[in-house]
Amino acid sequence: MRYALLGDIHSSLHDLTAVLHHISTEAPAAEVIGIGDLYECTVSKKNLHGQVYECVEDVIKHPDELDTLLTFPSIYGNQEERILLLTKQAEPLREFIRSLPETLRAGNATVIHGHQWKPEDRSNWIDEHLPEAAVIIHGHTHRSSYTQDEQLIVIQGDSEISLTGKRHIINVGAVVHSKEWLLYDDDKQTVRFMKA
Repeated sequence: MRYALLGDIHSSLHDLTAVLHHISTEAPAAEVIGIGDLYECTVSKKNLHGQVYECVEDVIKHPDELDTLLTFPSIYGNQEERILLLTKQAEPLREFIRSLPETLRAGNATVIHGHQWKPEDRSNWIDEHLPEAAVIIHGHTHRSSYTQDEQLIVIQGDSEISLTGKRHIINVGAVVHSKEWLLYDDDKQTVRFMKA
């Protein structure tokens, strides 16, 4: 099975449209999975002071057409966490965001956003919370990367990378501004870093 993984959309309708079009031409049969930060919260982390807003629309960048494109399963990211923290009123968009899981499976891979750990403590966090996971796919930093058995591997273009070794940590990159996504082949155990 092939999976097209994308995330860190941050409400960018233009970039998401380009990436979904690229997926439809490069991997039309792939199952699309979101890796969080679908939406952009307009209240920054440094401006959190316990305030609560009337509704989700008060704290979110939300182009009308965006929800029509978000038809694929996804996990939540730190943007969705902040939106929930800032709002309390039950409404359809908030309930949708609240229903997003922390992790999903893409074949043998575990999909998680990546805000759960500090960069310098990633390996320890994964050892403690995902000890059985051999392939971890995440986002959050907006920088694509591939680490195999604690060694950072240089990514060269969109060439196919074979996942050999015991543990693989793969950062998809970001849809917003970069139009990046990842093609993961669970049967062949390969990944390709893609850019629309």
